[in-house]
Amino acid sequence: MMDLLPRPLDPLRSIKVKLGVTLVGAGAAGIGVFWYGIGWLPPATAVTAITVALVTSQVLAHGMTAPLREMTAAARAMARGDYTRRVRATSRDEVGQLAVAFNQMAADLASADQQRRELIANVSHELRTPISALRAVLENVVDGVATPDPATLRTALAQTERLGRLVTELLDLSRIDAGVLALDLEEFPVADLFADVVAEAEVAAAAGDRTVVFRTEVEPADTCVHADRERLHQVVVNLLDNAVRHGPADGTVTVRGFRDSGQLIIEVRDEGPGIPHEARHRVFERFTRGERSTGGGTGLGLAIARWVVELHHGTISVVDSGGSPGCHIRVSLPST
Repeated sequence: MMDLLPRPLDPLRSIKVKLGVTLVGAGAAGIGVFWYGIGWLPPATAVTAITVALVTSQVLAHGMTAPLREMTAAARAMARGDYTRRVRATSRDEVGQLAVAFNQMAADLASADQQRRELIANVSHELRTPISALRAVLENVVDGVATPDPATLRTALAQTERLGRLVTELLDLSRIDAGVLALDLEEFPVADLFADVVAEAEVAAAAGDRTVVFRTEVEPADTCVHADRERLHQVVVNLLDNAVRHGPADGTVTVRGFRDSGQLIIEVRDEGPGIPHEARHRVFERFTRGERSTGGGTGLGLAIARWVVELHHGTISVVDSGGSPGCHIRVSLPST
């Protein structure tokens, strides 16, 4: 329970000043009692003065030490997993600043604990879905209900690839949190990057029975970028995968690269329903998943894309599509 007793020295900014005021106040109180007690027996006067001085110093010092006691109790509660305790931070001295920092730390720990719980729940759900589907396919084959024809094997392969993709993204997520990844920077043509990414995306779309048309535009054609090719490839792959899953099965996905105001801009557009304006700031958070025309997303692809772009000192955002349907995601990277 938070201490609500008065703290008369809270406005003072220095604990040393508080100690001085405490001593002076205690001495003044003792002297006052002594003078008013002239005529009393000296022992009684002295005892009374000392008692009043001690009581006065305890009252003044109470507000100085109360935050420390509260922090001790809150720290013990945190050790038991309770991150809801807060410290009264009305003092303006060093102890008050410590109390403010302690409350911020408690809030950060509570947020981290909530994210950890959500991560465990989301990962468990993401793993259970493809494992259950793969098990069902294999059980049907073993029991003779289904034959191991190409269609059945493609279904099993798709679920296996989904598991592999999730494991890869979780490994990337652990590197994000650990901050241990270094970029292998090199200069390479943007057109070559787009050609490799689109070839991979076409295979993935065909495996999902989607006849998506991919259009690439690079202006000028010899535009190059100084970046980590593997990581930038991962960004564009994630954006195309997101566009394919959100767009219609026979739609068009456009990926475009050009220079603007000293930046290299990479844009990916689809013909799906788009993302509401109020939800755009959340699509790059972990495990954020919107309504999709087809399943299979892990909710990590855009979060990893943002991480890679920020490692390159760039930005990624959902921008207005200019009245045309679909989602429009723009990546801005420092130009060479």
